[in-house]
Amino acid sequence: MYRFLLSRQWVILTLVGLVLIPVMIKLGFWQLHRHEHKVAQNQLIADNLHAKPVPVTDLTAPGRTLPRDDMWRRVTATGTYDAAHEVVVRQRTGADESSIGYYVLTPLNLAHGHTVLVNRGWIPAGNDLTKFPDVPATPKGTIRVTGRMMADETTAGSGIKNTQGLPARQVMLINSEQQAKRLHHPVLGGYIEQTAPDPANGTPQLVPEPDHDSIGPHMAYAVQWWLFAAAVPVGWIILVRREVRDLAAEAGKKAGAAAAGPPDEAGAPEGTGEAEPDAVPAAPADAVARTAPTPE
Repeated sequence: MYRFLLSRQWVILTLVGLVLIPVMIKLGFWQLHRHEHKVAQNQLIADNLHAKPVPVTDLTAPGRTLPRDDMWRRVTATGTYDAAHEVVVRQRTGADESSIGYYVLTPLNLAHGHTVLVNRGWIPAGNDLTKFPDVPATPKGTIRVTGRMMADETTAGSGIKNTQGLPARQVMLINSEQQAKRLHHPVLGGYIEQTAPDPANGTPQLVPEPDHDSIGPHMAYAVQWWLFAAAVPVGWIILVRREVRDLAAEAGKKAGAAAAGPPDEAGAPEGTGEAEPDAVPAAPADAVARTAPTPE
């Protein structure tokens, strides 16, 4: 009854199912790990955003790569802005997540000869992208900046192509090493994303804090993949039972036809019991002559 499982069609179907099950299970765990990573990152962001601010020099130094655990940590820095070496970062999105413009990146000169980069916020792009845009002036004198500590941007980490040959004082990435080469003096690793003080007239527009509430659909995707994996053997069993039922029905039809037998030679079905009618005997010739009328 189950010899059909050895047919080419069923062997291929079974092998495909055996391959799909572990693949779907693995995809489910991949989505689960993404969910766990998102939850852990949200917790890290929330903890660092609510932590007490520390001096920026406690977390970074020239040429240092900011550890992930220190990302979004609140820091303070006191110094004077170097507006002459200010640059803008191209192709950045505003708080509405649709408008394209620039980040204003300004060096802040600290005591002891160190410099830290400060992302002062976002401004809209002008009509001429080949020129340095109109940037709100920096505050004069010594200023205390509070913000979120961020790691240097790289092409590998951000996916942003570091395009060369841009107009003067325009860059694609916020990177302390690149700016240190321009300034010709040490720059602290990473940069500060300013949160205070608020700029005059709301310009530049401060970068909003990162979302740390949503967890995304990764857990739902994981459950879906595991349900798909469970559906494969269930579907295979249903198909096998259907095939067995169809084969049994076909065998029953053949058996019924064989039991009925072939029709007889006269064309009538066997066993009807009908007899051929008896032949009527012919009348004698002299009897016919006696009964004929005599002419008058």
